[in-house]
Amino acid sequence: MLQELTIKNFAIISSLHLGFTDGMTALTGETGAGKSIIIDAVSLLAGARSSIEYIRQGSDKCLVEGLFDLPKQHEFSLLMEELGIEVDEAGLIVQRDLNISGKSVSRVNGRIVTLANLRRIGQFLVDIQGQNDHQELMHPESHLRLLDSFGDSAFQEKKNRYQTAYHSYITLMNQVRKFKQNEQSFVQRIDMLTFQQEEIGNAELSIGEEEKLMEEREKLTNYQKIVDSLSYSYQAMTNEETNSLDAIGSASQELQTIASLDTDYEGISDNVHSAYYLLQDAVSEIGRQLDLLELDEERLDIVNERLELIHQLKRKYGDSIEIILNYYDQISEELLDSDFSGDKLERLEKELYEKENELQHLAEMLQAARKKMAKKLESAIQNELKDLYMENARFEVSFKESSFNAEGVDEVEFYITTNPGEPLKPLVKVASGGEISRVMLALKTIFSKTQGLTSIVFDEVDTGVSGRVAQAIADKIYQIGLNSQALCITHLPQVAAKADHQLFIRKEIVDGRTLTKVEELTERDRIDEIARMLAGAEITDLTVKHAKELLQLAKK
Repeated sequence: MLQELTIKNFAIISSLHLGFTDGMTALTGETGAGKSIIIDAVSLLAGARSSIEYIRQGSDKCLVEGLFDLPKQHEFSLLMEELGIEVDEAGLIVQRDLNISGKSVSRVNGRIVTLANLRRIGQFLVDIQGQNDHQELMHPESHLRLLDSFGDSAFQEKKNRYQTAYHSYITLMNQVRKFKQNEQSFVQRIDMLTFQQEEIGNAELSIGEEEKLMEEREKLTNYQKIVDSLSYSYQAMTNEETNSLDAIGSASQELQTIASLDTDYEGISDNVHSAYYLLQDAVSEIGRQLDLLELDEERLDIVNERLELIHQLKRKYGDSIEIILNYYDQISEELLDSDFSGDKLERLEKELYEKENELQHLAEMLQAARKKMAKKLESAIQNELKDLYMENARFEVSFKESSFNAEGVDEVEFYITTNPGEPLKPLVKVASGGEISRVMLALKTIFSKTQGLTSIVFDEVDTGVSGRVAQAIADKIYQIGLNSQALCITHLPQVAAKADHQLFIRKEIVDGRTLTKVEELTERDRIDEIARMLAGAEITDLTVKHAKELLQLAKK
């Protein structure tokens, strides 16, 4: 329910604050006073597009703000959670700011939201029905949605089950289609990865191997230099003529004879003695290395070939053996996970077939529920139309079957005949404008009990009717107000008299500027206003009496 509405610098409204209550509220006043402007302001709060034409002449910006009761639907709570908007029982504050530059800012409980999200929120807050809004009935593609809105929670559960299955079916169908489209390229990739896996695997690489091979190659390519250096060194220390090692041994023995005489001599003796044994070990190792040395040109070829293989693999797969082995692990995992075997498509298509059967079953259940629901809707609509003096009308929900879509397999269109003996025909081709308005009002009367809207606004939907039809329309709007707050702009005294509350909109000229004023009428003021609506410019005792009578009848 809309509790409060604040408007500043909007059209011919300078500043306005209105409080609303539940039930039916009529907004009356002379043409041009600004009644529809108030509805335009409410429309902005529901997500309607803004225009700088709304900004009052001479102002830089306008503001519209509304306080709504918090909708009770679970879907609304989920939406608030999705959008990150904090809510409490105090209500929901919706605000629209429009700047002369054309920039529009929307806020819900202080949080900025996009216009699209404001529309999503607005559908839980208010439903505005204008003179042309019955056009929804003139588009058959909207009839299925209208029928479904008549459904209870059990129906919605059936529809949710179908939609869940449908999305799963579509996902799998796209997977099969993609599988078929990409089969050749995928197989080519698998072939490539298999080749790469075999190439790297057959190489049997190990981390650190390249460095060892390069070291070995260095030795093999410098064989002669190594032999010459080791031979010379060995001869220098063991040659009979210049036996350096024996000479150092003799020196060591001689120094040991004086080592005890002085600590300095002892130190020299120890160093020479140590050097002698180190050199002995070195000579033995040189001799061993010379014995081991053998030029293996075949081994050099093997080492060079191995290094060339590593070089080729590094050029293809990475800058080091470690990177190559990591890539090997990656492609091995991908090959392990890839399931593009010959029977994969067959398994997918079998699963798709099973899901299609399941979807068909759920679609049939949904269709059966819709047809059962349609019968109840047909009966309810015909009862409402009788109350609106269309007692000869027959209303029917026609079904056609289509392919699977998010809504099921049903195409629904409303059919009607308003004259006895005439066949049922599509509503869009038969009903007149006044009849369409009454059909829409009948639908709203029914749906107001099931849709859970906090507010329904009727903007001169009673235009072009009078007499008993006008009274019937008043009764229907009043009934809607029993389930949802009903705000009604009207020129009909019958409708105004039926309202629980009546707001009078008038315009004044102040300092050469037109201003809109709104006041809630007392019982005495309502008599005068309804008398004006009955008589026009000149109010007589008879019209006043008639106005009182209308109000008294409405109370009854």
